[in-house]
Amino acid sequence: MHESCGVFGVYAPGEDVARLTFFALFALQHRGQESAGIATTDGKSLRVYAQMGLVSQAFSEESLSLLDGHIAIGHNRYSTTGSSRISNAQPIKVSRGPHTIAIAHNGNIVNADNLYKELSDQGYSFQTTTDTEVIGNLILSSHEKGWVDRIRYAMRRLRGAYSTVMIADNTLFAIRD
Repeated sequence: MHESCGVFGVYAPGEDVARLTFFALFALQHRGQESAGIATTDGKSLRVYAQMGLVSQAFSEESLSLLDGHIAIGHNRYSTTGSSRISNAQPIKVSRGPHTIAIAHNGNIVNADNLYKELSDQGYSFQTTTDTEVIGNLILSSHEKGWVDRIRYAMRRLRGAYSTVMIADNTLFAIRD
């Protein structure tokens, strides 16, 4: 499941992070033209909005106004494998127990199929056909306490090249192989 895309993250209290992310994705449009999405948090609520099409088509003033908060991540997608459908538009929410994260990813995880099977056998569910959801569930599967240790656990298991942005609780994470 290789993807070419652009990922972006911003932490900017007091700023319109959804609009900043919109313009960043617009500038990164050449990295993916299939779908575009933004996730934001104010530390209490995690919101995700993603649509098929170009950045300028995917977002309206109304959709941007619903994405409030001080942290945002964004994603442009162009799939080279997997299906072109709205459920694969990123960022995506991934949940397990009391934890919910928003995550977006660019790259190629060569052992994603094996990790998918392992996680599925452990009872993890998948709504997409993307490596991104595998990464998110792998992070959530860790028995470590803190997010940094959970991410390190996942990174030790991932094989391939990737760049990932993630919102967990009230924190923005940028992860690279």
